[in-house]
Amino acid sequence: MRSVFFAVALLLAACGRADRTAEPAPANAATATAVPDAAATMARYDGYGDLRFGMDEAAFATAWGGALNGAAQAGSSCFYKMPKWVKHPADFAFMFEGGRFVRYDVGTTKETAPGGGRVGMDAARVRALYGERVTSQPHKYVAGASYLRIAAPQGDSALVFETDAQGRVTRWRVGVPPQVDYVEGCG
Repeated sequence: MRSVFFAVALLLAACGRADRTAEPAPANAATATAVPDAAATMARYDGYGDLRFGMDEAAFATAWGGALNGAAQAGSSCFYKMPKWVKHPADFAFMFEGGRFVRYDVGTTKETAPGGGRVGMDAARVRALYGERVTSQPHKYVAGASYLRIAAPQGDSALVFETDAQGRVTRWRVGVPPQVDYVEGCG
């Protein structure tokens, strides 16, 4: 019995020593963690979470498993669906065209794009994260702003960041062409 207590005491002492000898956190630790863990996001190049581009509405609804707002308008084949918890459609929405899931749009800092990009980042940081895959086009409506497009590593989808005139990301979207490149959404 004494040997068990001795072993536990040694184990506790070793744990305590490891804590005391651990390297202190660098002074800029907050900066080091400023970029979110891209693996923790549900955003993917081929969809969002369990939702995959190309799913029909019924398969999408089953995979989502929750309430959604939005439906096609008469005479239109393109429309958005939003989770019930979304207060502003510009914050988060799923695009459907021809009865298929084709894109999702994000305008909030609560979501992280595949690869780590997010709303609020500057264009230089986006270019640093995605490298040579970034192509840039001038924004259609905002002077000095741009669209930063990143082709998916595999497949035919893409990620598009929209920036303001100061080069800050204001929103982003992931989808399949041609829908991912629609600048007015379904407009």
